[in-house]
Amino acid sequence: MSAHLRKIIWSGLAGVILVMTGCGALEAPERPPLPTPVATARPFTANLESTGDMVLDPISDVTPKVDRSIATLVEQVSQQQLMGYVQRMESFGNRNAFSDTESDNWGIGATRRWIFDEFVRVGNGRLQVSYDDFPLDYNGYSAPQSNIVAKLPGTGEGNGVIVVMAHYDNRAPDITDGESRAPGANDNGSGIALLLESARLLSAQEWKQTIIFLATSAEEEGTVGSRHFAQNAFLNNMNILAAINYDAIGGRKGIPQSVRVFAPNLAYSPSGQLARYYEYIAGLYVPTFPITKVDALDREGRWGDHREFVAIGMPAIRVIESEEDPDMVNSVRDTWDRINYDYLQQVVRLNVAVVSSIAGAPMPPPPPLVNPTDALGMYQLRWPTSVDAAGYAISFRPLEESSYSIFHLVKSNQAGNVGLTGFDPAANYVVSVAALDENGRLSYFSPEIIVGPDALALSQ
Repeated sequence: MSAHLRKIIWSGLAGVILVMTGCGALEAPERPPLPTPVATARPFTANLESTGDMVLDPISDVTPKVDRSIATLVEQVSQQQLMGYVQRMESFGNRNAFSDTESDNWGIGATRRWIFDEFVRVGNGRLQVSYDDFPLDYNGYSAPQSNIVAKLPGTGEGNGVIVVMAHYDNRAPDITDGESRAPGANDNGSGIALLLESARLLSAQEWKQTIIFLATSAEEEGTVGSRHFAQNAFLNNMNILAAINYDAIGGRKGIPQSVRVFAPNLAYSPSGQLARYYEYIAGLYVPTFPITKVDALDREGRWGDHREFVAIGMPAIRVIESEEDPDMVNSVRDTWDRINYDYLQQVVRLNVAVVSSIAGAPMPPPPPLVNPTDALGMYQLRWPTSVDAAGYAISFRPLEESSYSIFHLVKSNQAGNVGLTGFDPAANYVVSVAALDENGRLSYFSPEIIVGPDALALSQ
């Protein structure tokens, strides 16, 4: 699709404002069909002609494992920082999109200026912080809005981008009430606390891929801010490898010590692939805090900012606490002292582990060429290799399994033309490949492809 055609498509959609509330349970109107691009890796300079003879069932000691430098960052997540951030967010009184913009200590204007300044403060001179302005017209009300974008540029040759997002606006029961007290500690002071603490830690190092910390506005009026950012990312051909939305992640004492990850079409979709990677990396670095994957865009009748990325084909998930308290949603009871900061600390550790793994590893390879061979139950895989990789992990996942299980590992000097045996010729598999560096950092996986007797029908 040409850039000109994309602009025509989006110009027709730009004025569409959903009549709904971000954390309410109103039904969204039917959305028009949208183009569905898939994030792609940068081209490799190697070519398939140079991959040499096929290596059958290779064995490798280059395996995915905990990287000490990433583990150190995970361990450094500060409960004190998180509590201070949530308290500060609550102190703004009302962060409604239509609240005060002039006060220094009340309303959405003071909130966004503080978030901007805090990104600058914790960014170690590496974060590029800017406002992303857009208009909001809702139910007869109008107000200018701003996302806050804190970009940590990657230093590698790739152009991959990881977006970590949380909305900073909130609401009282009345969606346009910009005056009543609305603490919004869990929803979503906890998410902003995660953004700022993650930015503090990750800005201490350089990473190969670019990380964007995105604090969105007007989520409560229908994910307007994230739609604005995602549409522009699409038009600008931003190569978003992963978009992770954190919304209501503070937890409370007594709830299950786990977190829910929502991804639509879990078995085979860009978002399902991201949920699998999130689960796998979380298990390496924070094994005592498990992931529950949910095969859905979000909770029934609800939504979050990630849906705007899903709508245009980008891999995006929502991370949320294991159990919600409906009496706290959009109420004066949602205060900082009800949050379990042990729980919130664990969620931030998950984020630091996952984001630094994607950002610190080599770029994902392009999808391999996968073909069955004359030998029953054998497949040949061919892909261009990269000098950045010490090895590769091949996922040959049965379609009915939603998690990664066994990886087929290959060293870089044997990679690029591999034969794998022992598969059921009547079964369908989903195949993808990730690169490994010398420290065991596992890259994000190549886009998934289906192979097997029903591959053509299932891929349509």
